[in-house]
Amino acid sequence: MSDLTPSPHNQLADETSPYLPQHKDNPVHWRGWSQDALAAARDADKPILLSVGYAACHWCHVMAHESFENPEIADVMNELFINIKVDREERPDLDALYQSALQMMGEHGGWPLTMFLTPAGEPFWGGTYFPPTARYGRPGFRDVLRSVANAYGEQKSQIASNVASLRDGLAKMAQPPGGGALSLTILDSIATSMLRAIDPITGGTMGAPKFPQPTLFQYLWRAYRRTRSLLYRDAVTLTLNHMCQGGIYDHLGGGFARYSTDEVWLAPHFEKMLYDNALLIELLSDVWLETKSSLYETRVRETVAWALREMRADGDAIPAFVSAYDADSEGEEGKFYVWSEAEIDALLGEAAMPFKQAYDVSPGGNWEGKTILNRSANLDLEDEAAETALSTSREILLSTRSSRIWPGRDDKVLADWNGLMIAALARAAVVFDEPSWLEAAIAAYEFICAEMSDGDRLYHSWCAGRAAHPGVLEDYANMARAALALHETTGSEAYVPQASTWVQTADRHHWDPEHGGYFMSADDTSDILLRTKPIHDNATPPGNGVMAEVVAKLFYLTGNQFYRDRLDNLISALVPEEADKTIYQLSLLMGFETMERAVQIVIAGESPSSSTSNPMPPDGLVRTSLLAAPPTRLLMRLADGTALPQSHPAFGKAAIDGKPTAYICVGTTCTLPITEFDELKARLSEM
Repeated sequence: MSDLTPSPHNQLADETSPYLPQHKDNPVHWRGWSQDALAAARDADKPILLSVGYAACHWCHVMAHESFENPEIADVMNELFINIKVDREERPDLDALYQSALQMMGEHGGWPLTMFLTPAGEPFWGGTYFPPTARYGRPGFRDVLRSVANAYGEQKSQIASNVASLRDGLAKMAQPPGGGALSLTILDSIATSMLRAIDPITGGTMGAPKFPQPTLFQYLWRAYRRTRSLLYRDAVTLTLNHMCQGGIYDHLGGGFARYSTDEVWLAPHFEKMLYDNALLIELLSDVWLETKSSLYETRVRETVAWALREMRADGDAIPAFVSAYDADSEGEEGKFYVWSEAEIDALLGEAAMPFKQAYDVSPGGNWEGKTILNRSANLDLEDEAAETALSTSREILLSTRSSRIWPGRDDKVLADWNGLMIAALARAAVVFDEPSWLEAAIAAYEFICAEMSDGDRLYHSWCAGRAAHPGVLEDYANMARAALALHETTGSEAYVPQASTWVQTADRHHWDPEHGGYFMSADDTSDILLRTKPIHDNATPPGNGVMAEVVAKLFYLTGNQFYRDRLDNLISALVPEEADKTIYQLSLLMGFETMERAVQIVIAGESPSSSTSNPMPPDGLVRTSLLAAPPTRLLMRLADGTALPQSHPAFGKAAIDGKPTAYICVGTTCTLPITEFDELKARLSEM
């Protein structure tokens, strides 16, 4: 066991991130990212060793145990470098910058990210995980440290050349050439191209590892809704069926893991992230509306129950959602989640056999001698009686699992990830008629507004009573989208001006006036070398893509031409001339589709819910619209005494004969008045 005597020079104990204090007892002289840390490097003329990770990261823990807790390696680090630790979830702008630098060096990105910087924060070399001694085809960390320090001291000209080259490359990445244009034909072409990457056996993209990629499959689902091609529908449902029954899903507690390490969705990397589950709740809800799959409804209900039970910071007191659960417990990946056959037999008795058959439990296990519960052998649920019996068995196992040592929970609240969950809950609440889910979404939204805002500015993170770190583009984009989702569901007009305010703030502090597009960091973020411009979809949609959807909707909701112009600016700045390259910009494409194919449903004369405790729309034209309209819907309620702008195609239209009345408008044309639910549903379904 290493001597873990805390270093008096380790400064991580008081950081706001749960991840950084995990390293407070390392013998490494860790500092958080700050101007003081950069100044210390300048004063000592030492290079910076930057280590970026996050609390739920398995290989971050491995490197910490092997190297950062090793006094001999720590001595080398302390002698030769200024050592800085960063939580990538607290500072996604720093992570994005240095991940991009690593990729420019020809290396794959990931975590832990290990980068070597000049005292000015300029990258000149890096990697990800390094073992303490050479293995896995990778050099030993101690050797890496000495080699980099020697190069910094003796090869100044080469270091300067590397720095200049990388800095130029990073600056160019923030200025994509743009010059392209979009059309619905391009959207269909991209969807067709994406089908070639889908695994025809188990869904997802080909090969291992497999990530959920909900944005990709949301795009394919919209392609199906737009074209009615069953190829798109089947790609989505095949993927969701295998994910919902695979080991990537937690069949006892609910919720999806971050990814599967294999190509059959069996063995997850067991960390569970808020953002994956938010995006999957929304996707499953949308697909359920057409398929009415009992499997999808069950997984949505279980996943929402998990989020409300285990992912809220402190229930009613702090109703926002925390970030993640670790992959490890007791130093082992997945130990909390896996089972032996003997345990199952002892706990379930006579009920063990049908459970083992359903959940792939065998004497030798299916993963490292243990069993990851999964139902991949049958992608359908059983009959009601069998499912009831399995549910009883799951409750017994869940109760036992709850007494195990839990994985660590990263309990910081992130504004952007909460925006994703708020929007997902608002959508799922109306789809499955669950008012409590909508109430949870509103409570989380109000917490962000109250505790993570300073005027019109957002903080990015909150933990242990402290809001910290300036808001990034994704905070404004995702919270604006969440506000519009709450407006759509509740009808409250207060959400629209708040969304507009956040867009205006992003425009003031994040817009690139020279080249167009939004930077991730604000213009007054003074501790970053260069500002990146997120345009590609990854595990989460980029801020520029989300903002495209937001401004498209705000254009129709407000009639303000600025928002249409802003979307045009985004497209001209960020879309490449080669149409096929937009395959990495699906969020932006979906925002364009919303602008081009908006279906505006104007409803006059329908009163909102009269219950102050239930913000859900009652059964009526509004609810029918929310359930039947295509993804490009814009719902507008006309209260008594209000009127639409003269430029709106439904200007002057009103309720007929005192009955609630709907008008469906596409472009400059509106339908005749519709007062019957079935007719409205039929007309919307045709679209």
